[in-house]
Amino acid sequence: MAFVTIGQSPRSDLLPEMREWMGDLIAAEFGLLDDLSHEEICRLAPAAGDHALVSRLRDGREVTIGKAWTRERLAGLMERLDGEAFDLIVLLCTGRFEGVRARTLMVEAQRVVDAGVDAVAGDGRTVGVMLPLARQMDEFHTTQVGGYSIVLAHASPYSDLRVEDAARDLAKTDLIVMHCMGYTEAMRRRVAETAGKPVLLARRLVASAVAQLVA
Repeated sequence: MAFVTIGQSPRSDLLPEMREWMGDLIAAEFGLLDDLSHEEICRLAPAAGDHALVSRLRDGREVTIGKAWTRERLAGLMERLDGEAFDLIVLLCTGRFEGVRARTLMVEAQRVVDAGVDAVAGDGRTVGVMLPLARQMDEFHTTQVGGYSIVLAHASPYSDLRVEDAARDLAKTDLIVMHCMGYTEAMRRRVAETAGKPVLLARRLVASAVAQLVA
């Protein structure tokens, strides 16, 4: 398995918890920012008109990068991984990257999460979506198929300062989806307790899909 983060690998905050749901597998981790210096990473902040993506550096710091650069870098990495005989590539980001493809079987977190939400809420429910950044509330897009409506709130999974506040903002919805791979199971439980609503966790949805593919 190749697990790809748009930040830096290894993702010590992410893969160990996902392994609890995926079972035993041989995993190699790759990060789009792995070989970049701090100065180079700082220059990747989203330009005007670009969308912002949030990830984590190896030392635990949060980083915000532009989607246009990320898409180009990701396409190159996928081409490289296609030549390394992996059985499965797992993209650990809930951003949508048009035109990024792989010949290797690939699990795209965005598609898994959106399909899972539609399966539960497609009959006209109201879905609360938790995102890392306030600016992402203006940029958010979903490949929704059904007829559900969306309410947005923000809380960074890496600073962990607004999780309960965001949960309260979404408490009037029918269910909540924590739409970033950085959110943890512990955070999901806090949101469920605060909002009193069912909560879907992106990393758990993705791990469930992977578990079935490798069983």
